Amino acid sequence: MLRFHIVTLFPSFFDSVLQAGLMGRALEKGIISVDMVDPRDFSPDRHRHVDDRPYGGSPGMVMQLAPVSGALRSIASPGRMLAMAPNGRPARQELARELAAEGDITILCGRYEGFDARLYDLFPLEPVSVGDMVLNGGETAALALIEAVSRLVPGFMGKTESGEDESFSAGLLEYPHYTRPPVFEGLEVPAVLQQGNHAEIADWRRRQSLAATLARRPDLLDLADINHEDARTLRACPRQSCAPNIHLWLVDEGAPPKWQKTVHGPILDRDCDELAAFAKTIGLGGFAVLDPEPEQSLEAHLERRLADLQGTCGAEPAVCAVAPWPRRGPALSAVQLRALAGTGPLVLLAGRAGFLGKGVLKQCAAHARPIRFLDGTGRLGGRETLVMLLDRVLGDWH
Repeated sequence: MLRFHIVTLFPSFFDSVLQAGLMGRALEKGIISVDMVDPRDFSPDRHRHVDDRPYGGSPGMVMQLAPVSGALRSIASPGRMLAMAPNGRPARQELARELAAEGDITILCGRYEGFDARLYDLFPLEPVSVGDMVLNGGETAALALIEAVSRLVPGFMGKTESGEDESFSAGLLEYPHYTRPPVFEGLEVPAVLQQGNHAEIADWRRRQSLAATLARRPDLLDLADINHEDARTLRACPRQSCAPNIHLWLVDEGAPPKWQKTVHGPILDRDCDELAAFAKTIGLGGFAVLDPEPEQSLEAHLERRLADLQGTCGAEPAVCAVAPWPRRGPALSAVQLRALAGTGPLVLLAGRAGFLGKGVLKQCAAHARPIRFLDGTGRLGGRETLVMLLDRVLGDWH
C-alpha cells in the first residue's frame, strides 16, 4: 500500500475527489491510503493562527514555522517529503514513477506567500511544481500529483497498459483515440485502426505521437528516445520555423576603442563566406555584410537597409545587438529571441571586430545574451559565437 500524508489547512478540500472514480475504489481496496494533518492543530496560539507578516516587508503573509513543523513531526513515518511550491522541480511523469515506488509520501500544501524558508533547513523537503502558474494554494497541485502517482501503483488501473500507454509515458504526447460510430457527421475513423493489423496500428500511433509532440510540445523531444525511423517521420511533419524571419547582418567598424569590450573574436573574410553558407543551410531570411558607400555613414546605411527590409516584410524589424552586456536593461536569451522572431522580422546585428559602436547600438532595441557567459573562460571566435547563437535560437525543432 502507498500511504499519502497530506499537510494542509483545508483537509475538506480533498473529500469529494478522493471518494470518486478510481481513486475512491483504490482507497476502498486498500491500494492507497490518504490521511490529513492540519497545521492549525499544532499552533501555539489559542486562536490557532498559522501565519504572520514577512520580514523585510512585502504584501501577504507567510506560514509560520511552529505549526507546520509540528504537523510534519507528528507523522510517524513521513517517507519522502514534498512541498508543493511554484519554485520547485517540475512534476513530470518520471517523478510520478519515482514516487509510485515509495511506501510513504508526505505532501505539504502551502498557502498565502508560502513557507518560512528555514523549513527547508529543518526537514528534507523537496519543492515540486505542477506548472508555471499561480494557484490559491498547494491543495490543487497536490491532488494532481496524488492522482498521477496513484495511477502507477499496481492494481489501481484496470489494465497495467492503461497507465503506461499514455501521454508522457514514452516521453511523447499520446496518439489520438477514436470509438464508435466509424463515421460521425462526415468524419471517419482512420482506416488503419479498423483493419486489425496490430503492427500497422502501432506504427500509426507512433507517428501520430511524434507529430503531436513536435507540434505542441517540441521540448519533450529532447528527452525522448528517437530512432532513425522516428527522425524520418519528424522530417516529414509540417512545422512552423522562425528561421525565415531572422536576418544576420555584420558591420565593420574597424578596431574597437580601448574602452570598448568585445564579445567575440574577429570575423574574417573566410568566416563571412562560411556564415553565408550556414545561413542558407538553416533557412535564414538573409545574410549580409553591410558595406556603405564612401560618402555614407554606417548609421545612415543601416537605417536605409532596415527601411528596405521593412518594405519587403511589411513589418518593422526588431534589431538585436550581438554585443557585450548592455549597461541598462536585460539581454535576451535564445528562447526569447525565438519568440521575437516568431512575431515578425528580426535582425541580429554583429560587429566583425567583436563590438558595435554607439551609433549602431542606438538603433538596436535589444541585446542578445553573450554565449556561455557563466563560464568566464574567455571569448569564442566570431563565427563560432554566431553559429552557436543561431543553433540555440532554432534548435532541432523550430
